[in-house]
Amino acid sequence: MATTRSGYPSPAYILEEKRLRDNLALIRNVAERAGVEIILAFKAYALWRTFPIIREYVPTSTASSIWEAQLAYEEMGARAHTFSPAYTEEEFPALLRYSSHITFNSLSQIERMRPLMPRDGSTSFGLRINPEYSAVETDLYNPCAPGSRFGVPASELTTLPEGIEGLHFHSLCEGSAEDLEQTLGIIERNFAHILPQIKWLNMGGGHLMTRQGYDVEHLIAVLRAFRERHPHLHLILEPGSAFAWQAGFLTSSIVDIVEHHGIRTAIVDVSFTCHMPDCLEMPYQPAIRGARSTSEHRPEAYSYRIGGCSCLSGDFVGYWEFDEPLEVGQEIIFEDMLHYTTVKTTMFNGITHPRIALLRTDGTIETLRTYTYEDYRERMD
Repeated sequence: MATTRSGYPSPAYILEEKRLRDNLALIRNVAERAGVEIILAFKAYALWRTFPIIREYVPTSTASSIWEAQLAYEEMGARAHTFSPAYTEEEFPALLRYSSHITFNSLSQIERMRPLMPRDGSTSFGLRINPEYSAVETDLYNPCAPGSRFGVPASELTTLPEGIEGLHFHSLCEGSAEDLEQTLGIIERNFAHILPQIKWLNMGGGHLMTRQGYDVEHLIAVLRAFRERHPHLHLILEPGSAFAWQAGFLTSSIVDIVEHHGIRTAIVDVSFTCHMPDCLEMPYQPAIRGARSTSEHRPEAYSYRIGGCSCLSGDFVGYWEFDEPLEVGQEIIFEDMLHYTTVKTTMFNGITHPRIALLRTDGTIETLRTYTYEDYRERMD
């Protein structure tokens, strides 16, 4: 196992237990003070070996597939709140076993699955609605963009389908309390004919309450006020990024430095496309410890692109400026790499996959998972 100059294993995703617990404590505090249920979204964070820590604060999770629902049931120890754009007749019986709540994406899906829906109350069924409003500016992450396949707009929902007890909407991505407040106003106005008929309202994810500068007190006030206006509703929030926000980092090492046409690129032993895909999808420049992100290359400074080790031409992000010239073997630490990373990584090119480790509050490091050639080979079988 390689080790960086800071003493960390490399390459590795390193989760910091203290920061994770700080996030969890804040989330639990919001839930208790606002009188709502906040659950973990596996789509952003699903490191099941850390679920014993998660369960000390939050006992329930949300799933977007049958495997996530099974993970909730077997490793989180509780049935999931499940939503998927579409269910199949083959998987639906298993989903019923693993899910306390199942939300449908369309009216046609409800009718298709109705023969399989039990009437004994063992699972509560909901419908996803589309408020047709979102503050998300990047279309790739905007679930309410024009023509979205997600949810039913108010104009198409004249009555509540039989057997449906709740509504679900998701319109935020790293959103603010003010974004939620505006969305709730639209929900109350456009779905006023439906709200009195339901038992629960799931407000989806994207509530980045653990981000520095987020107005937590305003979020609590918004949720309390909504509960006062609709006291019959059980309110659910299912953030993902908020749980692991700023709770860990990805270590790597420089393996080569190349320069062409005045542009220097430091090539590291991890890949953006394989190990940090949101950096290319979003796109955004992650923070690098000890470096300053810039918008352009400055030849007079210690300015570098950072290049991944895959054969994808676009596997690079930059620019960063450092206080001193970089060297082969030097560590590069990418900050905030525990949400939407481990759940989205690939083994493209058969590149060595970063291990996963937990930095305990006492300073010790526990390796949770080491990937091997056999992991790659078996995925290709």
